[in-house]
Amino acid sequence: MTPAVDRLRQDFQGLNTRYHLADGRETPRYYLDSAASTLALRCARQVADELLRYYANAHSQAHFSARIVNHAYDWAHRQVLNFVGSSDSGHHVACFAGSGSTASLNRLARALAARRPERDIVLVSLMEHHANDLPHRRHASQVIHIPLTGAAPMLGAVDTAALAQLLGQYRGRVNYVAVSAASNVTGIVNPVHDIAALAHAHGAWVVVDASQSVAHAPLSLSDTGAAERELDAVAFSGHKLYAPGSPGVMVVRQTLLEGHEPDELGGGMVDDVSVNGYQITDRFPDREEAGTPNIPGAVQLGAVLNVLQRIGMAQVHAAEQRLLRRLLAELTAIPGVRVYGDLDLDRTPRLGVISFNLVGLEHGLVAAVLNDYHNIAVRNGCFCAHPYVRELLKPELWELDLDPDADDAEALIQPWRGMVRASLGLYSTDEDIDVLLTGIHDLLANPDHYRAQYQADSDGNFHHRTFTVSAASLFDPEAAVERTLAQFSATPVL
Repeated sequence: MTPAVDRLRQDFQGLNTRYHLADGRETPRYYLDSAASTLALRCARQVADELLRYYANAHSQAHFSARIVNHAYDWAHRQVLNFVGSSDSGHHVACFAGSGSTASLNRLARALAARRPERDIVLVSLMEHHANDLPHRRHASQVIHIPLTGAAPMLGAVDTAALAQLLGQYRGRVNYVAVSAASNVTGIVNPVHDIAALAHAHGAWVVVDASQSVAHAPLSLSDTGAAERELDAVAFSGHKLYAPGSPGVMVVRQTLLEGHEPDELGGGMVDDVSVNGYQITDRFPDREEAGTPNIPGAVQLGAVLNVLQRIGMAQVHAAEQRLLRRLLAELTAIPGVRVYGDLDLDRTPRLGVISFNLVGLEHGLVAAVLNDYHNIAVRNGCFCAHPYVRELLKPELWELDLDPDADDAEALIQPWRGMVRASLGLYSTDEDIDVLLTGIHDLLANPDHYRAQYQADSDGNFHHRTFTVSAASLFDPEAAVERTLAQFSATPVL
């Protein structure tokens, strides 16, 4: 790890959080749930807090504070474009929306379906998060899922040969291809620029969900500068990019939005309104950002992107890859551990996400024990990628005489339909990996002991029989307000 990356790694809120465990110990939390949401980069949060000293609404130049806020908000948009290598002003536009990538992907699905209704097919990869699958199902006449290379449970990236075959088979009907830059389940990286070149050769566009990529590795709109390899639209989430509380983002070729009325109407996106009508502005991104934006959140995200550019995403990526290779090698060497996705990192690159199961143990039980006895924050389930997870699990479900494609499959396989996911962030260390490996060895050595400590509910969650900790006992917003007000009342008024 370089000195710059190491210094930045220590500047995150929540690194020193401690909890009492079921065995009576109090230890630090080991946060391995970054694929769901990352911790907050402190220096970026401080930039947003500093802006609050001058805070006012946008859409005005009438007073000092409004000018400051407009300048900061415009700066945040520029940071987004710079981060993905958009140097051609006016070619791509950055827009903030919602609280993750979901709002942007819904917006893109609606807009692209309306722009070319005669192209009635959208190709979506099998590994997509629901956010980059369901909106296309809603707005396209037909969604066809692109298969992956390899065979379950060692599935790889998008099968570009199969994609080429589908583009040829449905020549003239494919509107766009929707694909993740990296999977939120396995971290497997897709060759998005190769996919763009294939799609563009058939007149199709490319929509990329980069939510699991941009915090971990460089991603440019074009990897070579060639127009045919340029991504048409990219969406990502600030809360997965060290800026919780920030909006989601889309970077999109401006021509794909021009000439169509935006979905959301309101203040800031019109030039004039009368009793009889309204005139939508031609200015981007204003026309796509109706209403009062999340200005502090956008500026916080802009600050994160600026810091990461100063450090260099290549350095961030290299530091994570070292940890990932160690974790993957040591996990796969443990008897009784099943790791999903192609394990050959030279053939199929990954980012810092690994999903696994322990043979004979429900994923919910594994996650509960890792939390209650080792203070490891991991996630379990299907990670909002049900088709992909089901496909990865098919061989072992068949071993249990369960048919994942049966009509009643959901009820039958529910306790076993899922995985445990450990995911890395910029703040992850070798100690995090040490503790995770220790916890897994402990569970595999004492499965009956731990199973006896838990009972499962109807949703597949495992609850300790004697150790309970309410969230309110750890953090109660009402009590926090009272403590803050008490500080005010104890301060003499001068």
